[in-house]
Amino acid sequence: MNHVIHKVQPKRVKLSRNNGYCLAGMAGLLILGAVTVPAFAADKSSFVAPSQEDVRLYDIATAPQAKRIEQDIRTLVGFGTRHTLSDTTSDTQGIGAARRWIEAEFNRISKECGGCLEVVTVGDTVQGKRIENPTEVVNVIAIQRGKTDPKRVVMMSGDIDSRVSDVLDATSISPGANDNASGVAGALEAARVLSKYQFNGTIVYAALSGEEQGLYGGNILADYAKAQGWQVQAVLNNDMIGNIAGINGVVNNSSVRVFSEGVRFAETADEAKERYFSGGENDSASRNLARKIKSLADQYMTNLEVMLVYRLDRFGRGGHHLPFNQAGLPAVRIMETNENYNRQHQDIRVENGIAYGDVIEGVDFDFTAKLTALNALSLASQAWAPAPPTKVTIAGQVSPSTTLSWASSDDNTVVGYRVYWRSTTVAEWTHSRYVGKVNQFTLDNMVIDNYLFGVASVAANGNVSPVVFPGAAGAFFK
Repeated sequence: MNHVIHKVQPKRVKLSRNNGYCLAGMAGLLILGAVTVPAFAADKSSFVAPSQEDVRLYDIATAPQAKRIEQDIRTLVGFGTRHTLSDTTSDTQGIGAARRWIEAEFNRISKECGGCLEVVTVGDTVQGKRIENPTEVVNVIAIQRGKTDPKRVVMMSGDIDSRVSDVLDATSISPGANDNASGVAGALEAARVLSKYQFNGTIVYAALSGEEQGLYGGNILADYAKAQGWQVQAVLNNDMIGNIAGINGVVNNSSVRVFSEGVRFAETADEAKERYFSGGENDSASRNLARKIKSLADQYMTNLEVMLVYRLDRFGRGGHHLPFNQAGLPAVRIMETNENYNRQHQDIRVENGIAYGDVIEGVDFDFTAKLTALNALSLASQAWAPAPPTKVTIAGQVSPSTTLSWASSDDNTVVGYRVYWRSTTVAEWTHSRYVGKVNQFTLDNMVIDNYLFGVASVAANGNVSPVVFPGAAGAFFK
């Protein structure tokens, strides 16, 4: 194979497909990060690709413990009902007791890590179609502040509240074991695991209320995040992560679904027009966040297939990632692959030989631990990686070559950038190349019309940011 040598000018790099380089033939080397070091680079070290592996993530991927998760779910189920309109004064029953226990548990975890978590409650009084009288909706969040980039936030959430058949029934027993004690238990366990480490970016663990009544908790937290000036890079909404036996008879403990919006909900009319002509309907920040989660699972986890579902949520349904999407923030839903609708939003009963109700017997704790691990390693990798590139643009109209540009970063953890491309009909990024610490890169003789492109920030510790698609369609931050 002939080697390709190029003269590289500062701030601009070219890659040629001549002299033996071909897209298919080099795919393996490109994906593995192999590059040809430019003969005339001013700083040759900047063109040596760092490792794309962080061995700490292997430990994190196996750290969540099913026994602790089971104990947390049993505790939450023990509050009888956690309906948003249920008792808030009792110490043993209702959503008030549940959220105070969650707050105490976050504080206990914080004590064990020397006060590394800042535990706060964030709430508001709301009223609506499913909340007939003004009611206080309160979230419990734990903030693990980043050391070098504390305003940049990645978040994991689960929902405190539960319900039965009647959405306004605030007194009947409503265990909500899978929906969604499993998600809250996952957030608590992720905090236990990750509080043993220090990160560059901030990690937020959130237990949200009011989901079943109208996604109130998510709206409250999205508003709080903006008021705090957080740069929210990722919200991982975990809603039902414990069921493995589907209503269709399928039993599967080795796959998970990640839902993501394709076109940004918060897109303006001008941005929509730009996307219409330039593409990007499959490359919102949320969708590239989902791709990042899958790539991490493929690298660091065993026996877990991440199914990317190119849809905001299940057909005709919603979850607590939606308020963040509506606020213009990257957010996805992580959940089990096989749902059992007899265990969702149902009074506990047996009818015609069929058992209904979201009881703890329907939760597989090992599976919940596995999906918690997926969350934990996704949070950790993104909090250790630099922020995704900003102001990414692309040029190449009526040209044999394609040029990507992005803003220079003053983050000293950024050692360089990696450009990505794929065919327009392919769901995931298939090719990439490390290009060094530059802010422009040209792919010679690669016509812009035939591929989709993106760029990611690279750290020396082996972590890489999510890929950013050019323009407003793919931007993580405004």
